[in-house]
Amino acid sequence: MEEGRKIQRITTTAKDPVRLRRAIVVLMSGQGQAVRDITSLLQVSEDYVRDVIHAFNERGFAALDPKWSGGRSRTIGEAIRERICLIA
Repeated sequence: MEEGRKIQRITTTAKDPVRLRRAIVVLMSGQGQAVRDITSLLQVSEDYVRDVIHAFNERGFAALDPKWSGGRSRTIGEAIRERICLIA
């Protein structure tokens, strides 16, 4: 019961669209909606819906958070960067 309320709260307060979409998928699945119905409503693939549901079953609420990477690694070293800052 508490899990369902927490999912509903996330669907109304989430600012991140990825987290919101994943929470809606889990909420609809928990309400007994078929995968096909979820895909047509949210315009996502069946694989996406199944992946979100499986991830939530395995990892819980952590599965709702997007896995952002740290971005591209630096191509300019720290010494060169300091030199550029001195020149500029």
